[in-house]
Amino acid sequence: MGMPSGMELLVIFGIIVLLFGAKKIPELAKGIGRGIKNFKSEMKEDEVAEAADKVVSEAPKKVESKEEVASKESTKTTTQA
Repeated sequence: MGMPSGMELLVIFGIIVLLFGAKKIPELAKGIGRGIKNFKSEMKEDEVAEAADKVVSEAPKKVESKEEVASKESTKTTTQA
């Protein structure tokens, strides 16, 4: 099963013209082109977002000591009604 030959491509194109009409084919091609363009731009945005997430996750995180955690917890106040 390789690529279709020239005659097979002409038959396929003829069937497409019969199904959709000659006026609809350019509109379909535009729609497919826009879809591919949108897909590529979304893939680029996704790659940029992943790279940004990776940079943020690789940033060093501050580790609080037990004394800092204890002092923060002791300053909390609760009110009961």
